[in-house]
Amino acid sequence: MTTAPPFSPATDPAPGPAPVQGAGSAARPVLALRGIGKTYPNGKVALRDVDLVLGEGEFVFLVGPSGAGKSTLLRLLIRDELPSAGELFVDGRDLARVPHRKVPELRRKIGIVFQDYKLLPTRTVRENVAFALEVTGTPRGRIRPAVDRALAVVGLGAAADQLPTTLSGGEQQRTAIARALVHEPRLIIADEPTGNLDPLISWEIIQLLLRINELGVTVLMATHNADVVTSLRRRVVALEEGRIVRDGVGGYHRED
Repeated sequence: MTTAPPFSPATDPAPGPAPVQGAGSAARPVLALRGIGKTYPNGKVALRDVDLVLGEGEFVFLVGPSGAGKSTLLRLLIRDELPSAGELFVDGRDLARVPHRKVPELRRKIGIVFQDYKLLPTRTVRENVAFALEVTGTPRGRIRPAVDRALAVVGLGAAADQLPTTLSGGEQQRTAIARALVHEPRLIIADEPTGNLDPLISWEIIQLLLRINELGVTVLMATHNADVVTSLRRRVVALEEGRIVRDGVGGYHRED
C-alpha cells in the first residue's frame, strides 16, 4: 500500500466528564456515555442505562443480535437522535448542549463508514472524498493535499479519477473509508463495513481499519461477523435488549 504522512487526530485537551470505570477507561476518553437511555414516542425502549467509554486509540467491536440497540446507539453518537436519558460526550463535548448549527462541526471529529458505501455515482473517487471537505467549507488549497493523503492511506491513489461504478466492492469501501478519514477524525464509526463483501475482501477492509487504528484513530465497528471478531480478540461490547451485557477482550460469543 502507498505510504502517506500519518494522520494526526486532534490531541488538544478538551473539557469533559471523568472517565467511567470500565474496559476502555485507561486512555483519555474519545467517547463517554453515562446512563444513556432511549425510548421512542411509541413506547419502544431501545437503550437502557448504557455506560460506555472509548479511550484514545482503542479498537472496539460492537456486537449483538438484530434489535439489540446497536443502530440506535450509533445514531446517538453522530447526533442523528438525542437520548431520552443520560449524558453523552464526544471528544469532551456534551452532545445535548451542541446547537443544531454546530452539529456539522462536531461530525468532523467522527468519520462514518457505512455498509452500502453511500458514494456519489457521478463523481470520481477523488471528488467523492473531496466532497466531505467542500460541504464543510474547507479552504480549496487544503482540499487536494488532504484528499491525496487519505487516498494514499487506503491504497487508491491510482484510482483517483475513476467513477465508483468502475470499482469493485472492496475499492468502493476503501473510497468510503478515505472519505471518513479526510477530516483526520479522532473516532471512526464503521457500521457493518464488510456486510456486502466476500470473506477475502472483508479481511482486507478489516486490516485497513486496523492500520488506521495504529495511526491513533479510535475505531468502533458494529458487526455480525463472528469470525472476524473471534479471530482478532479485541475489546468487544455486546448489546442485548438495549443493555450492555458484556464489555471486555474476547470473541464474538460469551466465553464461560
